[in-house]
Amino acid sequence: MLPLEALATGVIDALIALLMMAVSLLPEPLAAPFEYRFMQRALLTSVLVGAICGLLSCYVVLKRWSLLGDAISHAVLPGVAIAYLLGWPFFIGAFITGALTSLGIGALERHTRIKADAAMGLMFTAAFALGIVIISKIATSTHLMHILFGNVLGVQTTALILTLVASLVAVLAIWLAYRPLLLYTFDPQQAQALGFNTSLIHYGLILLLTLTIVASLETVGIILVVAMLITPGATAHLLTDRFPTMLAISVSVGVISAVVGLVLSVSLDVASGGAIVLVASSLFLIALLAAPKHGLVARHWRRWRLNRV
Repeated sequence: MLPLEALATGVIDALIALLMMAVSLLPEPLAAPFEYRFMQRALLTSVLVGAICGLLSCYVVLKRWSLLGDAISHAVLPGVAIAYLLGWPFFIGAFITGALTSLGIGALERHTRIKADAAMGLMFTAAFALGIVIISKIATSTHLMHILFGNVLGVQTTALILTLVASLVAVLAIWLAYRPLLLYTFDPQQAQALGFNTSLIHYGLILLLTLTIVASLETVGIILVVAMLITPGATAHLLTDRFPTMLAISVSVGVISAVVGLVLSVSLDVASGGAIVLVASSLFLIALLAAPKHGLVARHWRRWRLNRV
């Protein structure tokens, strides 16, 4: 075993041990499935993916990049299929095609008359169609279907290591570039006026988004990952007007959705990716109705009180 691989395996074992301490506090029926190693790997992967998606979700929601997230998530499919044919890890092929598609969208938008939404639609439909064509020529595409819809229960140690590395890279990048990213998210013109390279920030954020999507492939799948990149941030946006608090709430929603969805998928014998997204959507619905300031109930209550006055 290589030194770096041994180090990563040791970190994973330590993180799993910490998670098992928390799991031991749960009632026996809920804690019992996590006695198995594959369930422990699935739990750690779910926590990492929920956290990283929740973190990037705030930027996606505030920048109105929901369609971009959808475009990248579909564009990684041909990379996954090509990596499958060449015997490469899915991560490599997915990241390369996702990054190329992102750069292609930016090039079309900046150097032609095509607007951003049209450029996204053109690039992701073409890439997704190419992926479908390649998959149709592969004799067995069962494993590739897991990439479409997610299969967190089948995550292997190598995929978990890649997810861990992607999570650490995303967290470190956001921590080091927190202020430039914050300024660019709310006011790109001011960020440029203060001397920040907005083009570098723009493409760096897109690459982080691509990295997050690729890290989420085997958990919620290509089709559902866009929901995990939108729903936590949208939920947090309803609950607070402060960005640091929004980040914390979004990460919490992502982690809770991933863990509860995993438990439900095992208990009910349903698809893990769909269960995770449904839990996240349920939390959004609760926030939509009951948020103290921006919820529908609070709005109708204030309107009713004003009408009485």
